[in-house]
Amino acid sequence: MIILGTNSIKETGFNVANSCRFNDDDAAYLHKTPSGAGNRQKFTLSCWLKKSSGGTEEILVAGVNNTNYTRIGFEGGDELKLFGAASSSTVWEIQTSAKFQDFSAWYNFVFAFDTTQGTASDRIKIYVNGVRVTPSSGFGDETYPSQNYSTNINYTEKHRVGIQVNDSGGAYDGYMSEVVLIDNAQLDATSFGEFDSDSGIWKPIDVSGLTAGTNGFYLDFEDSSNLGNDVFGGTDLTEVNLAATDQSTDTCTNNGNVHNALIKDTPTLSEGNLNVTTSTSGWETATGTIGVNTSKWYCEYKVINKGSSAMFGVIAMTEINAVASGKHIGYSSLNSLGYGYNHNGSKYNNDTAASYGDSYTTGDIIGIALDLDNHKLYFSKNGVFQNSGVPTSGSTGTGSAYNLTTGYYYTFGCSVHSSSDQMSANFGSPSFAISSGNTDGNGYGNFEYAVPSGYYSLNTKNLSEFG
Repeated sequence: MIILGTNSIKETGFNVANSCRFNDDDAAYLHKTPSGAGNRQKFTLSCWLKKSSGGTEEILVAGVNNTNYTRIGFEGGDELKLFGAASSSTVWEIQTSAKFQDFSAWYNFVFAFDTTQGTASDRIKIYVNGVRVTPSSGFGDETYPSQNYSTNINYTEKHRVGIQVNDSGGAYDGYMSEVVLIDNAQLDATSFGEFDSDSGIWKPIDVSGLTAGTNGFYLDFEDSSNLGNDVFGGTDLTEVNLAATDQSTDTCTNNGNVHNALIKDTPTLSEGNLNVTTSTSGWETATGTIGVNTSKWYCEYKVINKGSSAMFGVIAMTEINAVASGKHIGYSSLNSLGYGYNHNGSKYNNDTAASYGDSYTTGDIIGIALDLDNHKLYFSKNGVFQNSGVPTSGSTGTGSAYNLTTGYYYTFGCSVHSSSDQMSANFGSPSFAISSGNTDGNGYGNFEYAVPSGYYSLNTKNLSEFG
């Protein structure tokens, strides 16, 4: 089994370089207040999102207080919800019946408003991955604004990307890419994307030629020192609780591996499902969203804080549910299909420990080199492969930790044991600062230590070539 996002795994012409990683615990968001009013009746918002968790989350909210505002976001059940409030009362409200709960996928949402339309259902059009959501295809609530209704969007009130109107609550959790607001036009999805002629997958197109209007903006997140930069040339948005490390290369044209938030009893995930902690006393394991059964793959884990225990490794995708509850990667119930490197330097398979390498602790970075051409597994500590391992030794497997069982898809994973354990994955776009910066042979990834020759970071661009 391979879990892939909705973006194409083929080369598609237009490539998106960056996204912005929002962590809801940080209440991270962007904002600006227009100096003059634009068109409050006619506008379009397009954005690509890769959610990290569910619940009530905001995409774009405009207003001065929680009694008069316009909101575009998600409801607690992960449905899209759009509404306008005046004097603390809901004036109009649109909510989808569909729930958006795939936290491994990139979605494109387009919200096109024109309240001057005579037909009520044409006043708000919603497109998901290029397909319009209609009453027949799924609305739970459907009360449209009155004709010529003026929203708070494009008005001289604070506009927020990623948080509720009072600057707290409803914080977005996940990745955003290609966020575009067009003032004075109700555009359909084809202004922002197209279906790939080979795969049929919805993909982004270049939007730089669109006309922004008075208060429109375009966020491409390519400037890590100014994530709120408006590419259209208008006033930049101000960042709140966002840093340069929140710029990511996990995008809607190159979907990256993250930990799977949908696996039962997964430990607490944050920072785009890269950071791993637990509030329990006992093993909990996070596993990846992408599984592979061929070629060579590399990742790193940083020990942010080591409390009682930690273990890194790989596991067969068939076993990820078995390992989720109270078990570590090399536990015995996994049909011998989990292979780990423990904090005390031992290696684990089938719940059997064996002498292997050095112990590790807070601040150390553990590299994992997964060779599925030869079914060998190697671990490094701070750039030094343990047991004199040589990941490029091929079928010889010099110093490899294990010979992996063939015939399975494997994914990277991390096990933690106590509330003081905190680990952070680097599958190519880390949430922590890198001092050196190393890419794989295709130029992807940002790793602390050199990627072994022939190994690649786990993303859909590399999968299209090697997976």
